[in-house]
Amino acid sequence: MQSTLIYKRIRALAEEKDLKVYVFAEDVAASGGYMLACAGDEIYADESSIIGSIGVISASFGFTGLMEKVGVQRRVYTAGANKDVLDPFLPEKPADVKRIKAIQLDVHRAFIDLVKSRRGAKISKPDDELFTGEFWSGKTALELGLIDGLSDLRSKMREVFGDDVRFKLVAPSTSWFRRKRSVFTQSGLLDFGLSPGGLAADAISAIEARALWSRFGL
Repeated sequence: MQSTLIYKRIRALAEEKDLKVYVFAEDVAASGGYMLACAGDEIYADESSIIGSIGVISASFGFTGLMEKVGVQRRVYTAGANKDVLDPFLPEKPADVKRIKAIQLDVHRAFIDLVKSRRGAKISKPDDELFTGEFWSGKTALELGLIDGLSDLRSKMREVFGDDVRFKLVAPSTSWFRRKRSVFTQSGLLDFGLSPGGLAADAISAIEARALWSRFGL
């Protein structure tokens, strides 16, 4: 949903300002990232970029066996027969799985339609090869018609607009926690085990990396 909102905003501004949009994929433009890329009139990536993952995923765990083993009971009270759908602490119900798969199919179809509307005749393979959730390198994505070329921001923009082109960096804001951690570490007053290479810092990095990749459906 967030990718859809950003996509629509980019397209609305492009039409309002009558501007051509160039998109450059660096590490990953997969799943919601590829949906964002489709907001561009032209998409470029590196040969080693990860592109695609045009699918929908829902992942969870089942803890019922573990709960029985340790003697824990799950107690859930609902108003509405389906409020506990896919509760990981309750046995999985075939009807629940059928329901979530139906929703996934709706979302997947909307994703496919968006890609087709933007890439059109550039796509060179049938649906059952492109829209399975698979992802590819930038080199293969070019062959499949998912991107328009292999390049990077600086090189392509200089090619289009000349060597005098200037870029404006839009950087994300730093969280309060990160700013405090930096101040404490630099001042030497409070470290909390968050010094570079420390266990806590490594754990935070691992969690952030895992959360980031999970967003791509990888």
